[in-house]
Amino acid sequence: MLAKTRFLFNCCDDVPKRLCWARGIRREWARDNIDGRRIIVRLVVANLKQRRGGDVIAFRNTCTVKANGGQKDDVPNILKAFEECGKSGTIVFPEDQNYWIAQRLNPIVNDVEIEWRGQWTFSDNLTYWRQNSFLIPFQNHRAGFILTGTRIRINGHSTGSIHGNGDVWYTAEAGKTQEGRPMPFVFWNVSSVSVSNLAIKDPQLWAINIMNGTNMSFENMLVNATATKAPYGANWVQNTDGFDTMDAHNITLTNFWYQGGDDCIAIKPRSYDIVARNITCHGGNGIAIGSLGQYLEDSSVENVLIDDVNIIRYNEDMHNCAYIKTWIGYQVLQSSYESAGKPNGGGWGNVSHITFSNFRVQGADSPPAITQDNGNNGSFSGTSKMLVSDIKYVNFTGWLNKKSTEGSVSCSTVNPCYGISFENVHLTNGVNGTENASGSCKYIKPGGVHGLSGSGC
Repeated sequence: MLAKTRFLFNCCDDVPKRLCWARGIRREWARDNIDGRRIIVRLVVANLKQRRGGDVIAFRNTCTVKANGGQKDDVPNILKAFEECGKSGTIVFPEDQNYWIAQRLNPIVNDVEIEWRGQWTFSDNLTYWRQNSFLIPFQNHRAGFILTGTRIRINGHSTGSIHGNGDVWYTAEAGKTQEGRPMPFVFWNVSSVSVSNLAIKDPQLWAINIMNGTNMSFENMLVNATATKAPYGANWVQNTDGFDTMDAHNITLTNFWYQGGDDCIAIKPRSYDIVARNITCHGGNGIAIGSLGQYLEDSSVENVLIDDVNIIRYNEDMHNCAYIKTWIGYQVLQSSYESAGKPNGGGWGNVSHITFSNFRVQGADSPPAITQDNGNNGSFSGTSKMLVSDIKYVNFTGWLNKKSTEGSVSCSTVNPCYGISFENVHLTNGVNGTENASGSCKYIKPGGVHGLSGSGC
């Protein structure tokens, strides 16, 4: 329960009262609830517009949220701030505040600015999150925080962050991911979004996930998933993707740094017009298009540019550099919880106009690759219904970890791939090894691969 405790208003002496707000005079009040937790709400003038017959004044609410401290749940106050200032307002999380996120939340906003200078920390109550997180049907995942709406502007000012408390999960599961980990930052049904200068630390699962988003830009973002108890060389941070898109259109990502044990970036089904530049992937699986075709639906991905990328081996874990992965064309029962005990595969669609350019590779286990046999049990190789075409791997330099191939292309007998080009790809076998001169190809159209020699090419 909130009660108004203070109200201040001042006006200029030399102008009519109806115009004084246009000179920057503000009114403000503070509210306290009965158990001492505090939300400060300020109303300030946004702008003044002249109209015939009078002046129209528009103003924005500003909610500054103070943390309770002592690991007391801050979600009720955060939701109250979104309720009061999430529509045509501003929400502030000050730099010196650490907010305890002890329950799931899905605020719906419109025309909001979020000054995210402080840190949100998810609680370490694994039982609560397994039982109460939002269900994400795709791959049977969960979410703890979902943001929905339009005209969203978030700035972390290089101090703001979301801390998933993921190390608790990594330690508890010791490299065997179990069902129920919540994603810490999901955009669901959003448009006109900008996010900058924000970090995601120790995400429980995929760090940043776009599900049905249009016209979104991300700049100066950091994701770091580190398992402090894992033995050297062991990957306890699998499924900690850095930046994922699905049902997404017109997305840009600039200046992104990732450390973790899975896909640095994963472009998933129905993603179109995606641009990512100046990317650093420290460990994990590099840049992925996919996986695609897991379900009986159109899983197309088109018009993607991934440019200016550093692929850096870390903790003896850097599996791929740039790859495309699609499922087989038949439904086959899978053992992973991500398939929810159901057969998967058989999806269709086009994967086209994809460019990976200017990659500097330091120790990836695999060269640039296309594989269309995800989910295969040994009986369905080459059956994918996804058509892969017009794919470019351009300007790859550096070294692979004990790998002597320049590239690998394995497509589909149903839809043989074509228009696959390797341009100026120079990767050596080891740091000071000889340059890899050949690769392998199968299930391609005649002449469908250019710039790669070797078996089947």
